[in-house]
Amino acid sequence: MSTTMQEARTTTTANAHLPQVTQARVIESEWIKLRSLRSTFWSFFAAAAFVIGLGLLFSLVREQNWNQMPPPEKLLFDPTQTSLRGTYLAELAIGVLGVLAVTGEYSTGMIRATLSAVPRRLPVLWGKLVVFGAAVFAVMGVSSLITFLAGQAIMGGTHHQASLSTPGALRAVTGAALFLTVICMLGIGLGFLLRSTAGAIATLFGLILVLPILVQALPSPWPEHITKFLPLAAGTVLMNTVKDPTMLAPWTAFGVFCLYAVAAIAAGAAMLKRRDA
Repeated sequence: MSTTMQEARTTTTANAHLPQVTQARVIESEWIKLRSLRSTFWSFFAAAAFVIGLGLLFSLVREQNWNQMPPPEKLLFDPTQTSLRGTYLAELAIGVLGVLAVTGEYSTGMIRATLSAVPRRLPVLWGKLVVFGAAVFAVMGVSSLITFLAGQAIMGGTHHQASLSTPGALRAVTGAALFLTVICMLGIGLGFLLRSTAGAIATLFGLILVLPILVQALPSPWPEHITKFLPLAAGTVLMNTVKDPTMLAPWTAFGVFCLYAVAAIAAGAAMLKRRDA
């Protein structure tokens, strides 16, 4: 009996010296995972290449064809949005990154070790959102700023280039990074919800790319009323400096876009709590 009590006291003493599982430590572990994954580097590289490369390409094409543009099109020309066009393709790489941040652990079985170390589970979700969200915002923010400055320099010959002091330009550059950050968070939420790489990616791009096409097939005037509430349309209004009367106000639209991510994260959190790894 005394031996058993001694072993219990020894175990209790050993456990008392173990580091507590805190949200800060979970965030640190997720940061280590992010830096250790090869897919992270390539996803960021591809996204930055899309944002910068395509932004410069579109800016160059617009500058070289400026004289052929009809006057009405010149009046509605948005130089800021032109240099940020690469964001529309970068969302593919960032969306996949968000999904793989979760489903990669499920496919390898690493999620069992993660949830054993963090039995409350939800701190894992919050940690991934913080780490991957901050990383995406930082990398894509720098990429957006580079392509904006370089793109406007290229379009200097049109005499319609913008600067950061142009009304709406700074919001647009920041909005590009915010849009991609929320795309990543949406992918993380779907990853926890579906636990399947193929299923989560298909659902993500179905929402972003396929749903607008289906809505356009509806009879008029339904597409006009519905499109402005869809993820892609709502999320990219921030990148426009020329007002579109058919769209919601920039920050209102971005709030609608964020609701899609919140819904996916809430559903993913519920599944994370209820289902075994």
